Amino acid sequence: MPRKPDTPKPTPAELDLLQYLWPLGSGTAKQVHQEMQKHKPDVTYATVLRLMQIMHGKGLLIRDESERSHVYAPVHARDSMQTNLLQDLVQRAFAGSAKALVLAALKSGISKKERDEIEKLLKEDRSEDKPGERP
Repeated sequence: MPRKPDTPKPTPAELDLLQYLWPLGSGTAKQVHQEMQKHKPDVTYATVLRLMQIMHGKGLLIRDESERSHVYAPVHARDSMQTNLLQDLVQRAFAGSAKALVLAALKSGISKKERDEIEKLLKEDRSEDKPGERP
């Protein structure tokens, strides 16, 4: 299923900012800047503020202007945004085939721990498909 056209697609920088805003739920530009600086000390407050303003204009963030410092929140939850981006990637890069995406991801190299987690999820899924049977 293709991504809904009304769902704005974030740029890499916008998606990066969302990775810091999602755990906060909502926050001021200052709060997001402080979180980002923990991992990216070179990021400036002005850059974060401008990016958040652009994201608000695109419909990626909502803004509460009732306080002196505007509070921003993501319009879409992380899971929803990831689903939309994944659907877009499957359509554009893998001709609509989720199987092709998964095979490409597996071929690109995953750790033993990741492989074990995937196998566990697949086994759990199989056991749910067969009622009354134990794995």
